[in-house]
Amino acid sequence: MVDSSLITVTNVVKRYRSETVLKGIDLNIGAGECVVLVGHNGAGKTTLMKLILGLIKPTEGAISVLGFDPSKDRARLLRKGLGYLPERVAFYESMTGLEVLRFYARLKSEPIAGCDEILESVGLFDAKERPVQTYSKGMKQRLGLAQALLGDPQFLLLDEPTSGLDPVVRRQVYDLINRKCAEGKTAIISSHSLNEVESQADHVVIMNEGEVIVSGSMESLYEQSGLPTIITLSVQEENKDRVLEQINGLTSSISVKDSKIEISCSQKDKMTVLQAVMSLDNGVDDIQISAPKLDDIYLHFIPNKVVASEREEETRA
Repeated sequence: MVDSSLITVTNVVKRYRSETVLKGIDLNIGAGECVVLVGHNGAGKTTLMKLILGLIKPTEGAISVLGFDPSKDRARLLRKGLGYLPERVAFYESMTGLEVLRFYARLKSEPIAGCDEILESVGLFDAKERPVQTYSKGMKQRLGLAQALLGDPQFLLLDEPTSGLDPVVRRQVYDLINRKCAEGKTAIISSHSLNEVESQADHVVIMNEGEVIVSGSMESLYEQSGLPTIITLSVQEENKDRVLEQINGLTSSISVKDSKIEISCSQKDKMTVLQAVMSLDNGVDDIQISAPKLDDIYLHFIPNKVVASEREEETRA
């Protein structure tokens, strides 16, 4: 039976000489969860991943992955329980895709007979006999995902898993991740594509300057942020005043622009407002509902100066 607390991070601190890069991190991740780490460059995501992988040791606190201390049992975890996709993958360019995957299978003590099936699952079966040097960036990324899937690991750690992929293949990758989670596997994804990962996440962790600023399900983050839901009514000009009179008092935040009436309400009041709008007499041509997105929640919790600095870095890149 799978332990419900697959990964436990308890009061973890990481220092490099005088610099503290992680400050008292606490996380509990269960089986079957898809967890997304969100944060600007330098927020601590990569350091946290390295700790979970056992590449470095915490200065203080403790980490348990599948019941093991990753800093002491890393080889065992990598062979049997953990699949890792780094942000930048590198392979022997002269080897074929199939040869690369068989090489990693041997490192993990896994049978090479299953390599064809894994390559099929990531859309590389038809290119398996081609040298890696002929692969596009997206194909190399999929080959990296294939090696992470070797041995059907209980836990997947994926750093920017859809980097360089076109929209169709990106969707296929997330479908594959979703299937693994439905089987009880756990995935931790680090990504800058907030809109892309929003629909995948069971649990979102927003980090800043080495701390977990907020953590929870998307619904929980909506509530914690207090950001409003926007309900936009499309009305004809001759009906505008009548509709405004009927919705007056629903909420204190109503604005009008051209033929649009915008109602701002809390998440908990959304259904009450919608029921009132639906009961209106004729006059409303269309209704649009805009709930806060992960982008909005991130901007709400992260200081503006950090976001501005990150955008400057992206522009320079």
